[in-house]
Amino acid sequence: MKKYAFKLIVLLVVASFVLAACGGAPAKSEGEVAIVAWPGYIERGANDPAYDWVTAFETETGCKVTVKDAATSDEMVQLINGGGYDLVTASGDASLRLIMGGSVQEIDTARIPSYSKVDPRLQDAPWHTVDGKHYGVSYQWGPNVLMYNTDVFPEAPTSWNVVFEEQTLSDGKSNTGRVQAYSGPIYIADAALYLMAHKPELGIKDPYELNEEQFAAALELLTAQRQIASKYWGDYLVQVEDFKTEGFVAAPSWPLQVNLLQADGAPISSTVPSEGATGWADTTMMAANAPHPACAYLWLEHSIDPKVQGDVASWFGSAPSVPAACDGASDLLGTEGCKANGFDTFDQIYFWKTPVAACGDGNDNCVTYDRWTEEFTKIVGQ
Repeated sequence: MKKYAFKLIVLLVVASFVLAACGGAPAKSEGEVAIVAWPGYIERGANDPAYDWVTAFETETGCKVTVKDAATSDEMVQLINGGGYDLVTASGDASLRLIMGGSVQEIDTARIPSYSKVDPRLQDAPWHTVDGKHYGVSYQWGPNVLMYNTDVFPEAPTSWNVVFEEQTLSDGKSNTGRVQAYSGPIYIADAALYLMAHKPELGIKDPYELNEEQFAAALELLTAQRQIASKYWGDYLVQVEDFKTEGFVAAPSWPLQVNLLQADGAPISSTVPSEGATGWADTTMMAANAPHPACAYLWLEHSIDPKVQGDVASWFGSAPSVPAACDGASDLLGTEGCKANGFDTFDQIYFWKTPVAACGDGNDNCVTYDRWTEEFTKIVGQ
């Protein structure tokens, strides 16, 4: 029954496209869709035959899927701006940049029959909804966890101070040269989040909305961190290898790296410390000049199928944007996978969003993302 229901959805979505020149005749799918995605987000069974949410889509729709992995949000923005791609699984530190830059188009949610299945907390999220217009469909989300070596930390660290401040760890050695930081300007928000808890006199309410004083304090913390963090990670596979061979014992990370290291038998675990965590809520957005919009809309519908959502969450270690995925729709995720992947931590997460001039209180006194990029680059280059 599910197969035939999906075929019906496909027909309904395709039928919604109208060719003005043909007096209302339905548009045909173009036969392909090109997606820029985070590694692990679009799997066709090449890494593990059990994880394949592409093949069935191609069979049912006739739309061949091609994927370009991107290691950073900045790379995603560059690729979409370069043209030739239809969709991008953008994180919050890229999505508003893409919207404000005119790089992505408004999404007609009426063309996505299952849109109502998306978590209500994400349907109108501010990182993809502007002036009441939707510019994407939520895909997956999760916290930036503190990954740690359980041989060095027999008990989970309770604070991010293990990566921000020099200290002697339980094995009697300093953390200098043994911790990592994240290689992206958005990491300034992690410093701001830490300061929210430890320097409340700064008055930080939102780690992405910083005035000059707050911004300077975050930079000071990161400059000091540079003395103990010998490496910044951007590529998840490089971080996995670093923890295997380079002696790193603590770092901000994604659940994906934790899962991969645990699968290899490494003494690794993760936690969300007392200060909370930044995090990512990724949105599938359509390029302004998408060459294959019909297939792109078909993929947007497919991407929020509860089984697909659960399969992705199981592989990536993320939380699905469709709550129904938590109830056994995916055998791979099961009924306990959502809890294991942090589905209950939603209210502890400060999701990535592009820093802009206007603060939440309407005052035009927040430091913008271009300054974040400029100052963070200086720190990393020290």
